[in-house]
Amino acid sequence: MRAYTVGLLTFIYTANYVDRQIVAILLPAIKQDMNLTDTQLGLLSGLAFALFYATLGIPIAYLADRYSRKKIIITALTLFSIMTYCCGLAQNYVQLLLARIGVGIGEAGTSPPSHAIISDMYAPNERAAPLAIFALGINIGLFVAFLGGGYVAQHYGWQMAFKLVAIPGLVLALIAVFTMRDPPRGMSDQTDAATQDKSAAPSLREVALYMWRTRSIRQMTMATTLIITVGYGAIAWLPSLLYRVHGMNQVDIGLVLAVIIGLGGGLGTAVGGAVADRLGKRDVRWNLWLIMLVSLATTPFSLFAYTNSSSFWTLILLIPPVTVGALYFGPTLAMLHTLVRPDMRSSASAITLFINNIIGLGLGPLSIGILSDALEPRFGGMALPYAMCATALISIWACYHMFIAAGHLPDDIAATQQAADPQAQVTR
Repeated sequence: MRAYTVGLLTFIYTANYVDRQIVAILLPAIKQDMNLTDTQLGLLSGLAFALFYATLGIPIAYLADRYSRKKIIITALTLFSIMTYCCGLAQNYVQLLLARIGVGIGEAGTSPPSHAIISDMYAPNERAAPLAIFALGINIGLFVAFLGGGYVAQHYGWQMAFKLVAIPGLVLALIAVFTMRDPPRGMSDQTDAATQDKSAAPSLREVALYMWRTRSIRQMTMATTLIITVGYGAIAWLPSLLYRVHGMNQVDIGLVLAVIIGLGGGLGTAVGGAVADRLGKRDVRWNLWLIMLVSLATTPFSLFAYTNSSSFWTLILLIPPVTVGALYFGPTLAMLHTLVRPDMRSSASAITLFINNIIGLGLGPLSIGILSDALEPRFGGMALPYAMCATALISIWACYHMFIAAGHLPDDIAATQQAADPQAQVTR
């Protein structure tokens, strides 16, 4: 049943990501159809969605730590699927922007409860791998969004693409009604039953203060926010880069990005979670060291890819960074859920996602759009590549915070385990 639940939640997260990111492959067509600026496109793909997605995730997670996580996930899944269909009905920019806001509102309710359910089913030293499998929803979703979205947009229009990808989410909601199971809170941690009582769950203020006072969580949140800023910016604008600079059509763009990001990134995410679990058993700090080293190694590939004049070499150079783009997800989420109590997990995830997404998802695509518009008078067709390079350099800053977080991690985990069990120890 554990494997089935992880699988079902992964498919739900896949639907979440398809509906969230299909707009990236559709941006060139939307720009042409509605005569929009890059700043407007950045708002559409970033801040308009992220503001509501991140903000509403916190009160929804607060409820998820107290009430049925299954019902919350199903309600949210149904809502964002309906609103994605509404994107396909939009006749102007304002209508499309409002529909995207609706998608963000719906998607706010799926991730934090899903994180908590998975962590409740697996022991602390087993969590990185199943959470990494859950994170495959990112890459599978991007594969479907880029491949299917590019094809449908090319042949039937961008509005039809929105309508078609909304359908699987409604089917999954029906499946979840009859087959999803919500495990007891703290099941894998062998916590006292009192902590599973909804009245005993801590307030959001308590959770936020606990996270702020825990040095590794504080630094890890800064690092993941910066990583996500780079990642969401790249995902949102890569189709436009290939369309404008390299003259590729939507079908070809969808195909190559589906293979590179969808398949390659999925492999990197899964392998990364397994490697982090293995190395983390020797030294828990490897969960974060691995992310830091991989980010440092792949940043130069992004810079050369964005500025290369050859389509072939641009795609080849993109393979290393996109393969490991979501590697951070499983290990950092596993560490977060190890550092907080079971009755804090949904809220801790929501607070982390709020910070990650307000800045990363909200400002990543938007900042590239604004910078591209600002650079266009001077650099013309190279304005977008240069804007993307500026964002890619943020990865180096992220690595600094990840290194600091790793240094505090053993002591913080030991303190958390000591509070729950005086006999607990942590592998260092």
